[in-house]
Amino acid sequence: MLTLEGLTVVSLEQAVAAPFATRQLADLGARVIKVERPGPGDFARGYDETVKGMSSHFVWLNRSKESIALDLKSEAGRAAMRALVAKADVFVQNLAPGAAERLDLGAETLRAQHPRLVHVSISGYGDGGPYTTKKAYDLLVQCEAGLVSITGTAEEPSKVGISVADIAAGMYAYTGVLTALLRRYRTGEGATIEISMLEALAEWMGFPLNYSMHGGSSPTRSGASHAAIAPYGPFRCDGGEQAFLGIQNEREWTTFCATVLEQPELATDERFRTNTLRVTHRSDLTDYIETVFAGVSAEEVVGRLDRAGIANARLRDLAGLAAHPQLEARDRWREVGSPVGSLRTLLPPAMLDGEEPALGPIPAPGEHTTAILSELGLDQPSGRADTPRHDPELLP
Repeated sequence: MLTLEGLTVVSLEQAVAAPFATRQLADLGARVIKVERPGPGDFARGYDETVKGMSSHFVWLNRSKESIALDLKSEAGRAAMRALVAKADVFVQNLAPGAAERLDLGAETLRAQHPRLVHVSISGYGDGGPYTTKKAYDLLVQCEAGLVSITGTAEEPSKVGISVADIAAGMYAYTGVLTALLRRYRTGEGATIEISMLEALAEWMGFPLNYSMHGGSSPTRSGASHAAIAPYGPFRCDGGEQAFLGIQNEREWTTFCATVLEQPELATDERFRTNTLRVTHRSDLTDYIETVFAGVSAEEVVGRLDRAGIANARLRDLAGLAAHPQLEARDRWREVGSPVGSLRTLLPPAMLDGEEPALGPIPAPGEHTTAILSELGLDQPSGRADTPRHDPELLP
């Protein structure tokens, strides 16, 4: 029996943040009922068609869920939603600001009706303040949180290559639910949890934020190198290949100079004898290291670093990640079902010993509508469940 078996989560969700949170609950055994719009469903289903015709985002975020298609503008749809929530332990929503309240699905309403309910709302900027109704997409929140200002090269800022603001919000929603369930176990009371993408990402910006507030300036954009530690980042080797390495303390710096560079005198060079000096003279240091590495293959450099106990890596592309020998050796790959057949998926990073995650199939839009309505003692709404409907209330 999985840890969260017997727990029911109803999620009026879309895109990334809420689906990421609820998928992790599903991995642990919770029954997750995903409420989608009739027709196309969650608009993340249409982001791309790269996974045998399915969206790569949707495949990642929605295994082990049941999908019910409800028209929440209709009385039948609202009645079904009320019946679902009445059976739920957790309700999650990431609708446009104010939309849940207009549908009578806000925390104040539902918690009054169901005191044991854990109610989770995810938004871009939170309720209250000048940004309450501002549209929030991942890139835009990365900008508002200052992340883009410190990412990229000295010449040009850059966004992070994954939906990091959505992921941060989803992680805090997930851990918030687990914490609320623990409190409910002790007190019998539910909880109201509000997560904003801005606040989640601002928390992850702790290092540069403190550096800036107390140091008087932001960390400089340094590409793949660390802004405040040197040497830490990519270094060119023979043939133009790169080896990545990271020095964490003065002991490692001394070892690196003596064993990897075979230049022990460099450790006490006045330009480089402390990390602060090495950061100040980063360009000179990089030139020196790359001069030594110029006649050495990246494979040999990595070998030297390993023998010296210096942290290092080779730059992998996504195909390299998919074939990573460490993931293979630790048996991290499984198969999951979907409307387009079996798909390869990674195990979740954190599972309790002795448990195998649920890893149920990815649902088709509204696949479980009839079965869930029957379970609730409700009739199928008139009209086809897959009739397309544009509902701006459900868009961010």
